[in-house]
Amino acid sequence: MPDNPAAWLVTTARNRAIDRLRRDRVLAAKLRLLQATLTADMPAAPGEVDVDTIPDERLELIFTCCHPALATEAQVALTLRAVAGLSTDEIARAFLVPRETMKRRLTRAKTKISTAGIPFSVPSSELLPERLAAVLAVIYLIFNEGYDREAGLAAEAIQLGRVLATLLPDESEVRGLLALMLLHDARRAARFDGPDLVLLQDQDRSRWNWPQIEEGKAIIDRVKDRPGPYVIQAAIAALQTAERLDWLQIAALYGKLAGLTGSAVVRLNSAVAIAEADGPAAALAVVDSLDLAGYQYWHSTRAELLRRLGRTDEARAAFREALALARTNPERRFLERRISET
Repeated sequence: MPDNPAAWLVTTARNRAIDRLRRDRVLAAKLRLLQATLTADMPAAPGEVDVDTIPDERLELIFTCCHPALATEAQVALTLRAVAGLSTDEIARAFLVPRETMKRRLTRAKTKISTAGIPFSVPSSELLPERLAAVLAVIYLIFNEGYDREAGLAAEAIQLGRVLATLLPDESEVRGLLALMLLHDARRAARFDGPDLVLLQDQDRSRWNWPQIEEGKAIIDRVKDRPGPYVIQAAIAALQTAERLDWLQIAALYGKLAGLTGSAVVRLNSAVAIAEADGPAAALAVVDSLDLAGYQYWHSTRAELLRRLGRTDEARAAFREALALARTNPERRFLERRISET
């Protein structure tokens, strides 16, 4: 304990504020934040966009950080730090890796920028597509962080998606991501009942934002013949708004998505649809084949399937594993309730 705690706190806060101001000033200089007068408003029509100027400074920063000389994961991690202001812990959780692993990854990326002389500059319009995959990943991770905890971040991600869709109107994956975010965000108000988490099947559909859902569906209808990962995810989200869910079709789309991405998390999500279409035993076989023991939702999904199969002791143990990894109070309350009910 310092001799004078109040003075220590004031001094520490002042030093931190000075450090933050210095970092912001250096970042602004390097990334040319003030090179042009940019507007955050979405242009009236795609034809009115000046493709040589990205019409949102946050999007400009994202494209700047996503230099192709860096590995995609490094591009995404750096941008989440510089643009979204996420901590190393938060970025590590997004990538499902330990904090130290992410810290080393960020350090290597910064070192490569320095030693290779990678320029901090906005790419010309013809170079934008080669950075697109990383940019989409960044925007979606910002949305997910906001969807879980901070509504403002989710709204910013949707705005970035709108601007990007105007900037690159022929990129189906851009529109797919925008539709995906709109469809998920439309159900935000119904996700909680006071402090308690509400599952999709139990949500009050009258609280959903139906105009936003219709907008997302309309976007998907225009790009469904060019199915990339974000388009497929948006198509799944659109199916989940139906009054009676077509689990066979949802499971088929998840299978196509898993084939495109090779993602274990996608296969975990597919297990939920498989459980509804083919039963919990078939879904449990998929879940048990995945190496996701450090992932909260692997444990909670497995626990739910075990509960439905009547294997209550195993289900309670799995729910406790999920509880130990839960990040938010509503999730903890839900898991505690499941444990007491099982």
